Amino acid sequence: EKMIVGRMKKFLSEVTLLGQSFVINPDLTVAAAAVEAGVEITGFVRLEVGEGIEKKVEDFAAEVAKMNS
Repeated sequence: EKMIVGRMKKFLSEVTLLGQSFVINPDLTVAAAAVEAGVEITGFVRLEVGEGIEKKVEDFAAEVAKMNS
């Protein structure tokens, strides 16, 4: 039973924002860093790498023609 409680605590610390390690100081959690800084976290936005970046698709032949003219 103690093993289940330990695994649940570990899981929650990994998936919740306030339970995760603070990037600048991994010894602190995000919650502890917020308290130390005197701020209150009211919300957050999750972004994935490359999300929101629009890549311009151009025809290779047209690109070469532009370079030659």
